[in-house]
Amino acid sequence: MADIHDPQTTDTAALDAAEGLDVETKRPFRLALGRFWRNRGAAISTVIFLTVVLAVIFTNFTARYGIDEQVIELNPAAGVTKNQYLEPSHIAWMGTDNIGRDLYSRLLYGTRSSLLIGVAAGLLSVAIGTIVGLISGIRGGKLDDIMMRVTDIYLAFPFLVAIIVIRQFLGEVGWITAIIGDKSSFRFTIFLITLFGWMGVARLVRGSVLSLKEREFVEAARAVGASNTRIAFTHLLPNSIGPILVAFTISVVGGLVVESTLSFFGLGPQPGSGNTSLGKLIELSAEGAKAGYWWIVAYPCGMLVLLAVCINFIGDGLRDAFDPKLDKGKA
Repeated sequence: MADIHDPQTTDTAALDAAEGLDVETKRPFRLALGRFWRNRGAAISTVIFLTVVLAVIFTNFTARYGIDEQVIELNPAAGVTKNQYLEPSHIAWMGTDNIGRDLYSRLLYGTRSSLLIGVAAGLLSVAIGTIVGLISGIRGGKLDDIMMRVTDIYLAFPFLVAIIVIRQFLGEVGWITAIIGDKSSFRFTIFLITLFGWMGVARLVRGSVLSLKEREFVEAARAVGASNTRIAFTHLLPNSIGPILVAFTISVVGGLVVESTLSFFGLGPQPGSGNTSLGKLIELSAEGAKAGYWWIVAYPCGMLVLLAVCINFIGDGLRDAFDPKLDKGKA
């Protein structure tokens, strides 16, 4: 056996590497991660999104004022007679609202609450939709027909009208509100978004399962006696991870938009004293917009758009990264 320090062996290894014969075995996750970071849109969006997340998590360091703190205490004797609707300046980077509170600080606190609602609703929607889609796709037959027809009925209604009607109805049912809170709570809003959010995920997962379950590797698993449950969680679910990740990002964005839309109409969660949300800030901006205070509208709406765009880019990048058909063997 040749010594590992033999010059001839070293030269042969170098020659093989130069000719492309020295192929390093790379794990699928590492390959997917490499593809993700090569996607410029996804990479830039991830950096921006993580920056926002860190800013809203560590508000003790990033917020300049308390959530309900006025930037300037009114003191007529000293000539301070106004702190409402101050334009963006060194005192308040994004201006102040109708009672003199710093909009920048409130935007951080509000984004944190809205992200909590969006992520929680997204996780629940994906969990329920994935289970329903897996069962429907792998079982087929009458069960599949019943599940999909129920989903179609839900999707047939105008979304905004349906969610408002269901909100009003469920909000009057005592035993439901005892579990998930009253209709102005965060928990109720998360439940309401989840109630409608899982259906799109279920259809997406079902379509992926239907396209996969007749593939050779699934047939081979059946031939060796694998159960439907094992096939679903060992073969079908891992190969559907791309669509599921996209569905999750869409659900998170949907949660943000629904919360903001409901709040704009005065039907969203009421955070109460010491808390707020993006939707609440957008609701309160309507009054300032009529008077021409542009910053009251621009910054909350701009944050909502920024989050939606970043999350969608991240979802597209994850889908492309985890799609095995896009694997070209590059790191």
